[in-house]
Amino acid sequence: MASNQQDLSPPPGDAISSVAFHPTNPDHLLVTSWDRYLYHYDLTASSGSQLQSRVEHRAPILSCAWHSSDSPPTAYTVGLDYDVRAVNLSTSEQVLLSTHDAPSAQVVYDQATNALISASWDCTLHIHQPSRDNPSNVSAAAVATLKLPAKPFALALSPTNLIVAMSTRVVYIYSLKSLAALCAEPQSDGALTTEPLQSRESALKFMTRAVAAMPNDAGFACSSIEGRVAVEWFDPSEEMQKKKYAFKCHRTKSKQRDPETGQDEDVDMVYPVHALAFHPVHGTFASGGGDGTVALWDAGAKRRLRQYQSLGSSIAAMAFSCDGRHLAIGASPGFESGDEGEALHEGEVRVVVREIGEKEAMAKASK
Repeated sequence: MASNQQDLSPPPGDAISSVAFHPTNPDHLLVTSWDRYLYHYDLTASSGSQLQSRVEHRAPILSCAWHSSDSPPTAYTVGLDYDVRAVNLSTSEQVLLSTHDAPSAQVVYDQATNALISASWDCTLHIHQPSRDNPSNVSAAAVATLKLPAKPFALALSPTNLIVAMSTRVVYIYSLKSLAALCAEPQSDGALTTEPLQSRESALKFMTRAVAAMPNDAGFACSSIEGRVAVEWFDPSEEMQKKKYAFKCHRTKSKQRDPETGQDEDVDMVYPVHALAFHPVHGTFASGGGDGTVALWDAGAKRRLRQYQSLGSSIAAMAFSCDGRHLAIGASPGFESGDEGEALHEGEVRVVVREIGEKEAMAKASK
C-alpha cells in the first residue's frame, strides 16, 4: 500500500453491513452489503481493482465470518433471508447450513472449538460444527438451536467466551466449549436451553449497537445508539467489577437558535457508535460512529489515543487484520441526519483500509 490509507475498488453498491479479515492472512478481506453481495478483496492486488470475487445472495447480507481453512477458502453469511450459508470463495458455490425463523444479523466462527454461531431476531442461536476438512459440510445432527430470553443485537468472540448483547439490555457470557458441546447432544424438535457463565445488565442505558472482546480474554467493550461505550471485565469479583466504566464519545457541538430567546446556543449532537474492534496485538480498541469518525482508545488508561479525519459517511463496520497492521473501515450513510430513503451518491459508500503504524495503536505508558 503506497499511502497509509486507501479505498478498495470497486466499493459495494449499497450500505455496508460488516467487514471481516481472514484469521491468518492479513491481506484478504470480506465485506457484506445490503446490495445482496458478499465481496472478497485482496489488498495485495496490483491491478486497479482489489476485488477477487463477488457472490450474490437472495437477500441483503448482514454479517459474515471466515473459516480458518483455505481448502477451499470458505466464508459464512447470514442475512434477511433467515439462512446461514457457507460460501466457497473459489467457485461461488453456496451451501445452506440452517434456517432461522427470522432474519439473522450476526455470525461468528471460533477456530479452537470449531463452532460456527449465528444469532437471529427469532431469539435463538444456531451452533454448527463444520467439518474441518470440508468447511461447507454441516450435517443435520451437528446443528443445535439455543433459545435466548430476548432478541440478540450483537455477538463477539473472546478466546474462550461468546458475548451476546440483547434487546432488554441483558448481556450473556457463554463458554465456547459448552456451546460447542451442545452439538454432540441428541437434538430435539425444540430449542435447547443452557445457563450462561454470567448474566449481566448492560452498563449502557440505550440500545446496544456493537460488542467487541479483548484479545487477552480479560473483558469486552460495548457501544450504544446514544454515543457511549462501556468497558467491562469477565472476572466477576467485586474488585474487578468496580473497574468497569462507560464514557461519552462521537459527539459534536452544533449551533441552534433557541425559539424563545432568539439566541444561538451550543447543542450536543449525539451519534450512535456502530462499530468496535480491538487491536489483536496491543489490546487498544477502535470505535466508529455515525459522525463518520474513527477513534482509538486505551481501555486500561481510560484515554483516547487519537481520532482520524471524518470519512464523510457513517462508520458501519470495522475490523483489524490478524497482525494488527491494517484497519478496515466500512463507511456508508447511516441516515442519522434523517435523510433515509434518499438515493446514494457516488463516494458515499467506501471500504477504506488504513495502514496502522508500529506505535500508532500502542497504549501509552502510565504517568
